[in-house]
Amino acid sequence: MKPFFHNHKTIYFHLNRMSIYILFVLFSAGCSGGQKDHENDPGHDHDLIHEETESNKTTLTQEQIKSIGIELGTIEQKQLTASLKANGLLRVPNHNRANATAYHGGIIQTLKVQTGNVVSKGQILATISHMEIIEMQENFLSVSAELELAESEYERQKKLNEGNAGSLKNLQKALAELKSLRAKKTGLTKQLQLLGINSLNLNAQNMQSYINIISPISGTISQLNVNIGSNVEANQSIAEIVDNHQLHLDLYVYEKDLNKVKEGQTIHFTLTNDPGKEYDADIYSISNTFEKNSKAISVHALVKGDKTGLIDGMSITALVSLEQNTVDAVPVEAIVNHDGQDYIFIVSGEESSQTLKEEIAKNEKKPGSNNSAENSSTYTYEKIPVKKGTTDIGYSEVTLLKELPANSKVVVKGAFFILAKMNNKGEGHHDH
Repeated sequence: MKPFFHNHKTIYFHLNRMSIYILFVLFSAGCSGGQKDHENDPGHDHDLIHEETESNKTTLTQEQIKSIGIELGTIEQKQLTASLKANGLLRVPNHNRANATAYHGGIIQTLKVQTGNVVSKGQILATISHMEIIEMQENFLSVSAELELAESEYERQKKLNEGNAGSLKNLQKALAELKSLRAKKTGLTKQLQLLGINSLNLNAQNMQSYINIISPISGTISQLNVNIGSNVEANQSIAEIVDNHQLHLDLYVYEKDLNKVKEGQTIHFTLTNDPGKEYDADIYSISNTFEKNSKAISVHALVKGDKTGLIDGMSITALVSLEQNTVDAVPVEAIVNHDGQDYIFIVSGEESSQTLKEEIAKNEKKPGSNNSAENSSTYTYEKIPVKKGTTDIGYSEVTLLKELPANSKVVVKGAFFILAKMNNKGEGHHDH
């Protein structure tokens, strides 16, 4: 999964950058004092740190480079995916949400779940007690007994009528009674079945004083509407259950961007109120009508992978991945902004032919290199204006606004601190 939302990391990163910036100020102040002490020294022109007069250049010693952790690289060719930003909501399809409903009114006797609990289809959520539940079972048992007598009476009248010993009227009356009781028993059986009571095993010894409210689907309890002791009506919702397995996004894309969106495109999104974690989704449907009172089209995408922490109705911020292009790119950290213009830094002059790490490592291996002239060599950095483009996988597309020398080395780590030192010399003011 491609990370692109790093708010908390960005805050931490900027705090660290500010700390080192303060060190630069203190370090430079000390250097300024030292320079004043040597103003009358004929050899002060041979100071180890040579400050460039050009406003787009500055120098650092190897000691400064090592403490900052500057790293070099090059402008690379990267396949970056352009993206479209959109806002939306998390939704669960109607067939993946359900209400656990009381088929009969009564008092909530027990409540076996809480909001947020994961439940399975058929699991008991609560129990309801009511006198009519007992009376319904009594009626069933009574009708069952009457039906047995009616069946016997019908068989007796049938035999009598066959032997010309009984009247047709009595036979017809017995048949009507039999049909009436059969219908009544069937109706009571269905009612008990809705209440979750098995009429096949029902007898006077095992009648229930309560009924179970069960979950119609597997999912998570999103809302409980009752407490123990609550008096509920028939057909009242006891709890709401949501199955997040089919959780999807409803994104709102405006008319001008609609031609950029296609089925199958990948979406990376975060929760608007908690951008720390990123999720993925794939577009599976695009509406052909505008939303009410807007020029936005609803785009539906199915959420993939881990859905922990996602709840129906949450607001999200998303990036829709568009086409991939191979472009000139540098790490995001290599780009700095000064007075509204984006820049990168390159190693300027002959020093650019070798990476700083190699040069520093070579000097550190020499005996007594700690205070040697080699270890105090300086490197010049030039600020190059660029136009920033697509950002993806930790890289940003750059268009050079100034031609670079061949094989230029680009500062890919520590660019902000070079800019901080440059600004501390009075070469400008950094936009925070």
